[in-house]
Amino acid sequence: MLQEIPRTGAEPHNPQITPAEAQAAARAVINLFARWDLTDDEACQILGGLSARTYARWKKGDIGRIDRDLATRLSLLLGMHKALRYLYRDADQAYAWVKKPNTAFFGRRALDVMLDGSIFAVQRVRAYLDAERGGW
Repeated sequence: MLQEIPRTGAEPHNPQITPAEAQAAARAVINLFARWDLTDDEACQILGGLSARTYARWKKGDIGRIDRDLATRLSLLLGMHKALRYLYRDADQAYAWVKKPNTAFFGRRALDVMLDGSIFAVQRVRAYLDAERGGW
């Protein structure tokens, strides 16, 4: 016999990410960075100058409070992962993309752009990928 599962109420006017969602995103990004084969220094720079000590704690599963800027970065990075998986059938190609030179970035790698450290640099790569996959 089928049983209806209660629906979760939508909150379109509350764009805040919950602490549990932010921690899940941080765990996913740690895994993504491993697939991208980033150094801890590169990861910390992309995450807005996160300290090496904090990142080491994250990798051990001890993820503390995540502020709005960091939550936004995590969201942008996960959006990049999604876009790359849409663009490439082969997962290895998708993960390798960040380290390949790209004419859209004047021959620089997407990683080089993101290593600028600003949230705008991370957004620039995300916007490029969304445009490539036909997103808005």
